[in-house]
This record gives sequence, structure tokens and C-alpha cells, in this order.
Amino acid sequence: MPPTLGSLLRTPRLRLRLLAGSDLLRREVEWVAVSELTDPTPYLAGGELVLTTGVRWADNPPDLRSYVRRLAQKNVAGLGFGVEVNFDRTPEELREAAEEFGLALIEVARETPFISIGKEVSRLLAQEEYEGLSRAFAAQRDLTRAALNGSAAVVDRLARELDARVLLLEPDGVVRHASPASAVDLAPDLVGELPRLRGAGPKIGASLVSRGARISLQPLATGRRVRGFLAVATREGFGSDDRTLVNAAVSLLSLELERPALARGAGLGPGVLSALLAGALDPRHPGAEELMAGLPAEPVLVAAARGPVPDGPPPDGVLVTTVAGTGDALALSSAAGSGHLAEALGELFDGPVGLSEPVGYADLAVARSQAERALAAAEEEGRALLRSDELPGGLFGLLDSPAGLRMAEDLLAPIDRQRNAAELLASLRAYLAASGRWDAAAERLGVHRHTLRYRMRRIRELLPGDLDDPDHRTELWVALRLREGRS
Repeated sequence: MPPTLGSLLRTPRLRLRLLAGSDLLRREVEWVAVSELTDPTPYLAGGELVLTTGVRWADNPPDLRSYVRRLAQKNVAGLGFGVEVNFDRTPEELREAAEEFGLALIEVARETPFISIGKEVSRLLAQEEYEGLSRAFAAQRDLTRAALNGSAAVVDRLARELDARVLLLEPDGVVRHASPASAVDLAPDLVGELPRLRGAGPKIGASLVSRGARISLQPLATGRRVRGFLAVATREGFGSDDRTLVNAAVSLLSLELERPALARGAGLGPGVLSALLAGALDPRHPGAEELMAGLPAEPVLVAAARGPVPDGPPPDGVLVTTVAGTGDALALSSAAGSGHLAEALGELFDGPVGLSEPVGYADLAVARSQAERALAAAEEEGRALLRSDELPGGLFGLLDSPAGLRMAEDLLAPIDRQRNAAELLASLRAYLAASGRWDAAAERLGVHRHTLRYRMRRIRELLPGDLDDPDHRTELWVALRLREGRS
């Protein structure tokens, strides 16, 4: 307990005697101030035990009633008068004024130096500080142990330690856990504060009064993204030890809420995710069970964004990778709660974002193409987010995307590396447009058909596919058309 007038009076070696204010023994003594001024109040802060011998009162007696009134108005803890120094006994006028203005008056025996009272108050204050620190350390230790059992255990422990009502809220204000259960009644009063706090950033909290309680509302975040809020409601507000404990709970809960985002996909390297999005890996393969365990549940969405992947962990349930060679970013998430995903991606990336339609893992490459096409359209239209289903339909519309163009470039690359690439590409286009009829194709090019045959023989040697295969001819035709559309 902090030092009080009662604890000082109960210290035998101090030889203190109470003259007035028997109902004020619980007043806390914050410090001891020795003053012989006739008006020491300009130099007091309140809470002091003022000690005087009245050395200036003998020659020029002050108005003791006004003296005591000023001390009472300053809210000092009490007045101690040292006897047998300048006065044989405490002046009766001083005692009467103390009774009138409700100020504790203590008589200090001559054998008791004022410094002894100051040392005792200092000792009790140091003891109180030590005991407070010990309690705080023990409470923090218990809180940390509770964190091993999850966020709900932290909330329950904090509520017990502070004798408070505690709420753990989702970013949108939905109650994740309440302790005690009746604390959930506070949630509707807090919802209006959350948009302002989300906009203010992860370091800004709020204090409010509701339903007779003082509520501290703190965001929970380890990076830029707020993952929830902690609300603590008490009847009388917080002391310094209480605030230390709340801050510890905020740190523990922030880490706890971060854990699902870090755990899911934590072992999935960026190269593996890139291969999945390119269609180079099949998560449905019988040997890919561990891979599937680290992936979001189907159906999934693919998002594309310009620029590098931001620092810090991604939003919950979102896997992010950088596209090799471009530095752009791709993200993968479950399609469940797509509205939340759109908001999370808006916070994650500074620029526009393109979003695919929901797909299964067998169609990830298609979804990536959709997302990249939506991103290109979002940039052209100056939109922050554009969904694939908002784009014009059609097969060529789907193919006309960064992914489609990249596939076209890869397919025609063997020809592009030749010195006479332009002649070979023109011959291939004419041949395909004429459905393989030599005369019609040669006439369209303005060359002899033998020249065309030579060029086509060279093209067959360069390309890995079979020109007699209609599927291969279709792929080549689409690749040429895409190239022409971008030129």
C-alpha cells in the first residue's frame, strides 16, 4: 500500500499525534514538504504532508484560519506542526481551523526530526513502487503464459488481473471473444470509433466513456495492417501498472493474430507459388497433399499488381509472390469473403489491382491471365481495383493479356531469333490465312511458291510442333494475331 497518514501515525518511532481529521487517515502522502512560509501553497502540488514549526509566527502571527484554508484548497495530505521549538504546544486556533476546513492536523514531538518523517515516506514510497513492479512483472508473466493457449486465454487473464471487462474485436467490429461474457454489451458502443482508428493507423488508440465505464480501445497490429482491436473497460480508469499490463496484452494479441497469416503458406516458397500460378505445378497430383495443406481453400482468386511485394506479412489467408523478370506481384487467396480480400489487397498494394474470377487449382494459369488482363484495364481506366468479370468477354479478350502475349512470344521465339524473322513471320501468316494453300499464300506475299516452300520448310525446322496439326496451327495463328494487336 502507498504511505497514508494512518500508516505514519502507526509508526511508533515517529511519535506523531493526531489532533484533527480522524476521518482522513486514509489520505495518501505523496511527499513531505517542510516550509516556514506564511503561504507555502504556490510551491505545493497537492498530496504533500506539510511540516512547520511556526518559526515566523512568533513575531508576526499570521491569520491561521486563512493559512489552513489555503492548504485545504491546495488538497494537501495534511499539516504537521512541530512543538517545543517555537511553541510549547500546537496553537488551538490552528486545530479549530483544521476541523473547520477538513484538514488533517498532526502534532510532531520535539524528539522527531522532520527529516525522519521524510525518510519514512520515501521508504514507504519505494516499497510501494517495488511491490507494484513485482505485481506488474507477475501479471505480465501470467499473461505471457496465457498466450500459449491462444488469444481468448489472454483476454480472460487480462480481465481477471484488472477486474475489467475486455473485448477482442475483429477489424470490422465483430466480437471475437469477450470476458466476462457480459462484456459483449459494450460492442455496439465501440463500432462507431473503429473507422476512425483504422484510418489513423496502427499506433493510434482511443479513450471513451460508455455505460459508466472508462474504455481504452487499442488497435492490434505488427505492421501496417490492423488485424483487430482490444477494448478494456474499467470503473475508475488505469493506473501506471494497469497501462503496462494492457500494453503487454496488446503486443501479445497482435502477435497471436498475426500467427494464422504467417502459418498458412509459411513453408510455401515464392518459387513454388510462381510455378503454381504459371500452371507448372499440379496441386491435385497424388503426391501433393502437403502442398495442398498450405494453400487456401478452393475456389480461389488470383490478384495481380504492379510493383514489388510490400514489406511485412500479407493479410490473413493471402499468399504473395513476385513475378520473375518484371518485379510485379501476384497474390492468391480463397474466394470466400472476396469483399474482405478486395479491401485487404487495397491496403497491401499502393497501385491498381486486377482480380480474377473464382477458379479451382486446375485453372490457376487461366486465373492469372484474367488477373493480369484486369490489371492492365485498371491502369488504363485509372481504377484502384478491377475484377475480371467486368471486362469484355470472348476468347480473344481472355487471351489478350500479359500472360497471353507472353505465351505468344514464347511460341514464336525460335523464329524471332533468325535474321530474316520478318520474312518468315509474314510467310507463316500468309500460309495459315490461306489454310495451307501454296498458290494463294504465295500470291498474297508476292513471291514464287518455291520461295514460300523454302521458307515454310525452315519454319518447320525451327518450331517444335507439327504444322499439319490443326491445334498447333491454331496456336500459331492466335499468337500472330496477339502480336499484331500489340504492335
